[in-house]
Amino acid sequence: MIIRPATLADAPAMTDLLNRIIAIGGTTAHQHPKPAERVLVDCIDGPHTLTCMVAELDGRVVGFQSVGRNPQLPASTGDIGTFIEPGLQAKGLGAQLFVATLAAARGAGLCDLNATIRADNVPGLAYCARIGFVDCAHDPDWALDDGRVVGRVSRRFVL
Repeated sequence: MIIRPATLADAPAMTDLLNRIIAIGGTTAHQHPKPAERVLVDCIDGPHTLTCMVAELDGRVVGFQSVGRNPQLPASTGDIGTFIEPGLQAKGLGAQLFVATLAAARGAGLCDLNATIRADNVPGLAYCARIGFVDCAHDPDWALDDGRVVGRVSRRFVL
């Protein structure tokens, strides 16, 4: 397993991974497929992107973790998102990505990280708890586009 900073060339593989996760549903708040150009701006090289790490296995991207600025959060807080290949979750890949992300987030001068997770995303909530995020806000009424209320939990990690 190689953990490294994402490059522009990773956008297609990251897009494919993200869109497969979106299609499966249940573990991301994203509900509609994203084009590679959007993933590039949101996760790799956009004006709000602070860092993005990819996990590569046998030459293919199997996970990524990005941190960006969210105008609804303090400037010292990064908003983190983690996406892992279905079937490889809960095998330590997210924790490996987080080690590299932590170093980059500290290097970017952040004080803390925010993860906002669907309340029905049990694996995502467990991952964040396992690596040290703590609850800081709840939105029990957050709904998907189809009207299903699933809620959201925001968790914070102090750097």
